[in-house]
Amino acid sequence: MTTSHSHPSPGHQTSSGPSGTPLSDPRATTEGTVYTVTGGDWDEVVESAAKSDDERIIVNMGPQHPSTHGVLRLILEIDGETVTEARCGIGYLHTGIEKNLEFRNWTQGTTFVTRMDYLTPFFNEAAYCLGVEKLLGIEDQIPDRATVLRVLLMELNRISSHLVCVATGGMELGATTIMIYGFRDRELVLDLFELITGLRMNHAFIRPGGLAQDLPMGAVDRLRDFVKTMKKNLPEYDKLATGNPIFKARMQDVGYLDLTGCMALGATGPILRSAGLPHDLRKSDPYCGYENYEFDVPTADSCDAYGRFLIRLEEMRQSLRIVEQCLDRLEPGPVMVEDKKIAWPAQLALGPDGLGNSLDHIKKIMGTSMEALIHHFKLVTEGFRVPAGQAYTALESPKGELGVHVVSDGGTRPFRVHFRDPSFTNLQAMAAMCEGGQVADVIVAVASIDPVMGGVDR
Repeated sequence: MTTSHSHPSPGHQTSSGPSGTPLSDPRATTEGTVYTVTGGDWDEVVESAAKSDDERIIVNMGPQHPSTHGVLRLILEIDGETVTEARCGIGYLHTGIEKNLEFRNWTQGTTFVTRMDYLTPFFNEAAYCLGVEKLLGIEDQIPDRATVLRVLLMELNRISSHLVCVATGGMELGATTIMIYGFRDRELVLDLFELITGLRMNHAFIRPGGLAQDLPMGAVDRLRDFVKTMKKNLPEYDKLATGNPIFKARMQDVGYLDLTGCMALGATGPILRSAGLPHDLRKSDPYCGYENYEFDVPTADSCDAYGRFLIRLEEMRQSLRIVEQCLDRLEPGPVMVEDKKIAWPAQLALGPDGLGNSLDHIKKIMGTSMEALIHHFKLVTEGFRVPAGQAYTALESPKGELGVHVVSDGGTRPFRVHFRDPSFTNLQAMAAMCEGGQVADVIVAVASIDPVMGGVDR
């Protein structure tokens, strides 16, 4: 990486690493001094390993490795088969999503945030929109139907995310059948997402003030059929894995992290609940009306990968309970806030192009009211203004606490948006889980954390 500085400060010295090796090499050019900066991290690790007398080896697992969950790099120091030191290298999937949000209006922001943790798009959208709605002061104006549908979509998304975790985690252990079952059932959820939003992932469906559009015809029946199918399919995971002695032997006492470790590292979600603490933001700090739903928060006291697997299985069952309650609670009504200065058009019917360009809506705003047309144009091109201030909102994603800090300077674009992504925080536990264990157990431990690098790097 080269960086150009036209006016270097006088007496500048070449920076160097702890071992005194130069990390930057300056050279003069017509545009000023250019410094070629190189990382000293890997060299220092190799150098310190070379000085030691024992048989320790540095292993670079990733960033492209079939068992590292995307582009995660694991730097392992091993003594024989035992891991003596483990570190994460991240940043290989950096997208600049948080920075991009500062250059788009508030509604366009949902198109970016949905792509962070790409396995939990509805949670990213909901957290962001709850933050924007808090700044706007319209939390009480969100229609009930929109709130119920948000809960419905998030719980379906929780099921699909956990299915990927169970499927890929099983595949990494060699249990290929559970992988086939997991992706088979996830496909059912993605079909529902496609029916409701038009897309399998990256939906941008939850918008500030409500939803992009209402449920299409026949969606409720399809949802009820899905619940029946999943109630039949979920016991198959118990038969395949829960009581399987090989599966248990591979996961029990692996990736151990007790409650003290979880609290010290800020780990949340199934990792924290596997240590016995029933902490779930849906119960402890409810949002979207979760206090009105009946469900249990599963816990385990094993503090290991097997306990996290059992928790995710039980959470899928509880999510099905919540989905059923959502369907029973659905009543006719709008899905976007009344205030037309904020409400993005949500009455669009799906047109023949499948893009939601409803001719009826276009005829109405173009043929009946010039003011409506002007307002629609301004809302779509400029966006709405959000009062200056800052807000933090958090919700319980499948991986743990997903928080968003939203700052507004009173304009039509965010001043700053920063996410507390659970994958990023939970990855800190990797070293504590892996050091002292076997190399093969690193894969099990990382699989039980269930990190998604899109959320880590943002």
